[in-house]
Amino acid sequence: MARFGVEEEFVLLDEQTLVPSAMSTETRERILSEAGAGVTPEYLTCQLESATEPCLTRADAESQLRHTRGLLGDVAADQGSIVAATGTPFISPNRLVVSSSAHYDAVSAQLVEITREHEVNGLHIHVEVPEEEERVRVVNRVRAWLPPLLAITGNAPFAHGRDSGFASWRSILIRRLPASWSPPLFRDLTDYRSHVEQLVSMGAIAEASSLSWTVRLSERFPTVEVRVFDAQLTVDDTLLAVALTRALLVSDALDDCHGVGADAIDASLWTAARYGTDARLVDPVTGAVESAWTIAEGLLERLRPTLGQLGDEDFVTEGIARLRADGTGAERQRRAYAERGTAGLRELYRASTTIT
Repeated sequence: MARFGVEEEFVLLDEQTLVPSAMSTETRERILSEAGAGVTPEYLTCQLESATEPCLTRADAESQLRHTRGLLGDVAADQGSIVAATGTPFISPNRLVVSSSAHYDAVSAQLVEITREHEVNGLHIHVEVPEEEERVRVVNRVRAWLPPLLAITGNAPFAHGRDSGFASWRSILIRRLPASWSPPLFRDLTDYRSHVEQLVSMGAIAEASSLSWTVRLSERFPTVEVRVFDAQLTVDDTLLAVALTRALLVSDALDDCHGVGADAIDASLWTAARYGTDARLVDPVTGAVESAWTIAEGLLERLRPTLGQLGDEDFVTEGIARLRADGTGAERQRRAYAERGTAGLRELYRASTTIT
């Protein structure tokens, strides 16, 4: 059974205004010391990232995720703040500070003005694939299936204190980065490395770890890393994305899905980011344009045998039914804001790190 790991990014918000709060050195050190080794600073001083230890089961991941969210929520509450699991904050002052490190300093120097609006929080899922050449084949195999997964998990509807009109505004902000969205189709590992080396030589990225593709090879672990998801509103939302991703990466039922070009995949990513579950996307099998739910349900049927072997079939089936009934994170955020304004969002965000 393939091991996996989960990285969640969060933004610290002022409890009253929901404006991102730059953490002082003392505050950050307190949060990091209380939350443990799995929590680290992120690009901006209002952001934190948590990472699980390698997991074998969904239950293991759930325990770690709930524990970390609970700790972060408690520490934030003590200082009049909220840790929000959302792809973009509701409102932004556009004057945030980059966390100090050699890597982030280099990224900031390259992105310059982009950094002012680059308040994005993602969910990154690693799945172990021991053999390097197979990792590249996995990237080729799954890249066209990521738009429907984005469509059913979008969780970044707001920008500058208003509805952006997008289910995943984070995805649009990511698009401005070099080497973003869909990777090309690679011949083999050598071809993959050549593409990355070319990008570094151009100065488009500082190093391979700066790739913003929706799926890439990890530079630190023997894993394929899927990066298409916004930070997810709840632990259950995260676990649904994890279960689908793990099955997608280890399934042998997708070998006939190489025919969609990067331009069609990117167009599907755009419509998924814009319209969420109402999007129309290119079907990776037929090349026809279909609804996001039609393609997602077709993918689910292909993955059922693998999901069953992993013990995740019932969980995923129930999770998809829950999304259809309650809506994606973006839809729930919009509903909370429509009903109660920022007070509704405040309670929704707080609930995501209140573990009972």
